[in-house]
Amino acid sequence: MLLILVAFPFVAGIVSYIIGRFSKTGRDFFALAATAAELCMAIGLCFTGGTSGHSDFTLQWFANFGLHFRADSFRMVMAVLTGIIWFATTLQSREYFEGMHNRNRYYLFLLMTYGATMGIFLSANLYTTFIFFEIMSFTSYVMVASGGEDEFHTKAANSYLAFAVLGGLMTLMGLFMLHNILGTLEMDQLVNAASAAPNYGYLLVAGLLVLFGFGVKAGMVPLHTWLPQSYVAAPAPATALLSAILSKCGIFGILVITANVFLHDFTWGMILLVLAVLTMVIGAVLAVFSTNFKRTLACSSMSQVGFILVGIAMQAILGEHNAIAVQGSFLHLLNHSMIKLPLFMVAGIIFTCMKEFDLNKIRGFGRRKPLLAIITVIPMLGVAGVPLFNGYVSKTLIHESMVEYLAMMPEMSGLAVFFKIVEALFLFAGGLTLAYMTKIFVAVFVEKNTDPQRQAEMDKKKKFASVPVIAALLILVAALPVFGCLPNLLMDPIGAMGDHFANSHGIEHAVNYFSLANLKGAGVSLAIGVIVYFLFVRGCLMKKNEQGQRVYIDVWPKWLNLEDKVYRPALLTVLPFCGAFVARIAGSLVDWIVAFFKKILFYKRPARFVAPLEEDFGIYKGKTKEKTLNKGLSFSLLLFGGGVIFALAFLIIATIIVRF
Repeated sequence: MLLILVAFPFVAGIVSYIIGRFSKTGRDFFALAATAAELCMAIGLCFTGGTSGHSDFTLQWFANFGLHFRADSFRMVMAVLTGIIWFATTLQSREYFEGMHNRNRYYLFLLMTYGATMGIFLSANLYTTFIFFEIMSFTSYVMVASGGEDEFHTKAANSYLAFAVLGGLMTLMGLFMLHNILGTLEMDQLVNAASAAPNYGYLLVAGLLVLFGFGVKAGMVPLHTWLPQSYVAAPAPATALLSAILSKCGIFGILVITANVFLHDFTWGMILLVLAVLTMVIGAVLAVFSTNFKRTLACSSMSQVGFILVGIAMQAILGEHNAIAVQGSFLHLLNHSMIKLPLFMVAGIIFTCMKEFDLNKIRGFGRRKPLLAIITVIPMLGVAGVPLFNGYVSKTLIHESMVEYLAMMPEMSGLAVFFKIVEALFLFAGGLTLAYMTKIFVAVFVEKNTDPQRQAEMDKKKKFASVPVIAALLILVAALPVFGCLPNLLMDPIGAMGDHFANSHGIEHAVNYFSLANLKGAGVSLAIGVIVYFLFVRGCLMKKNEQGQRVYIDVWPKWLNLEDKVYRPALLTVLPFCGAFVARIAGSLVDWIVAFFKKILFYKRPARFVAPLEEDFGIYKGKTKEKTLNKGLSFSLLLFGGGVIFALAFLIIATIIVRF
């Protein structure tokens, strides 16, 4: 069953491509049936695969390391979640891509990405994780590129691919180092192997390399620059997959490293916490400034990844008392997926009807669509952490983990001050979430469009999606308040499914989610959100146009772009210059070596000795060829001299890294 779950979507993708050559409708329905079958198999795995703890399957012959798959409670939840998200997005893809080109290619890579994602979440060693992680990166690139072929879409897709390749190379380097240090990449052996590692500094370097690769896919700062533009450029169903599940592949890898290699490691936790807080806050700030519906959701996804990473960081910092952080981060991972799926599907509905994401142009689209408003507002309230919705539960647990750690340390210590700042930023980012969600909801569903004729046209669009898509959305959003109202009954058991995976002992007592202290934290965030919306969004991010109507404005500085100002110049200008400089030095060095050996070979040699050499090496006494050697000698000296020099340099650098 494990092998079938991974391999079936790859086969289905090829079959769908063949069917699409003859029947577009047949291809669409086959792809939907394939995702439904995969979901049913994933659900079936819950009843057959994990009843006795876990089940394993290994292909020992694959590339020496073998492909190792496992079904346990955590992995089964992720498999079912992946199945739900893929089925819903495939359902919407049919009407979203109607009339567009290259649909056959899109469905092929949609299903192949499905299989790769299943391979990641069911993997039991980091080698298997890496293999399918790289497959997923390349197949999902085609999905991102399917949004269009103009300059904007091409640049966004290329950025996605470039970051994926760089992240994959860094991850591979880190895995080589981990295997060299620990002697294994099997997840259930990493804890014991890491505890016996002789060189912590070497282990930390390896972990940071792996964090770089997985952090790219998660959208972690400072590796996030591809995310906003790629999410906007990709088709809405593909963006739903990127946000709801593919970003979780990166979080999966970070969680594996944190819970196994750096289990209860304070240093690792602090490094991850700093990156998490930056991701959480910067993503929220970018979302507040955005005037594009889809870009706002993209930056929101980045911010919510930061919330999840805060929980994972607290797992390492709290040590053996990390049960609340474990369940909080796992539940927020699931909640974010179930929240962003309907929101990006709504974005797809808006684009299908309006061909726009600009808030000023889609303004007023949902004024006479109460059903669409309900479908939209419920996940918005969930991601904002409003009580009685699912996002409130997971955010409360993560916040409680920080409060718990603060209670364990002296109040006036420097570390306590740092964590109070982190807690304040946590609540502030939660407030910004409410502010930007309110901004896009008011723009789309409350305010009127500045063009009365455009507003009249939008009001006439009573049918905004097909019945199956609306039904799927209603089922998805209906679950969110149910889970939020019954957290102890429904969410705690699901959260506990991640305990074994994270090497946690579980929460020993029931959490009172609606206690005054927990409600107070949510209240502070909501109050911040209200203040930011009315004072900053309405006051600073709107202005009157020539007709005297208030419109949304983009005041984010254009020059403040990390990719255009730092990454692209570094990779496309500085790095090639450094490479050319090194190559020039190496070439000059080889010329010097050639001249040196020539001196040795021919200096003050008798004619009877030089004559055979002149014949063998092509040395002539003529004016134009007097100082030339034949290509064979030059190439040999190049290999010898250059090889010795670079080998020595590599050994010196490697020695420094291992020592220090």
